[in-house]
Amino acid sequence: QVQVVESGGGLVQPGGSLRLSCVASGFTLDDYAIRWFRQAPGKEREGVSCISRSDRSGNYEDSVKGRFTISRDNAKNTMYLQMNSLAPEDTAVYYCAATALYGPVQRPTAYKYWGQGTQVTVSS
Repeated sequence: QVQVVESGGGLVQPGGSLRLSCVASGFTLDDYAIRWFRQAPGKEREGVSCISRSDRSGNYEDSVKGRFTISRDNAKNTMYLQMNSLAPEDTAVYYCAATALYGPVQRPTAYKYWGQGTQVTVSS
């Protein structure tokens, strides 16, 4: 049975840090491209960061470059998003996702497996 369980969200003050985790079961995460999305109220879901199957380095949306780091631990079948220097505009529900497709897959509909979402709120 496939499951993707997210954790790590919460309330943090501006400038603070959080680390999001997604533990996958029922499939091997290393065989998939992984992406973190976020969705703020009233806005479309947007990609934040990804590791593709062809390029194992992390790619980042401009607004999070230098602040967020995507990674995965294959031994734990887990992916992470380390978020530093958080700002109020980072407030959103964050989702992890995985796809078996190659290339820079950006559209959410291409992702087969999803976490349940975790709320990140940045506020003083």
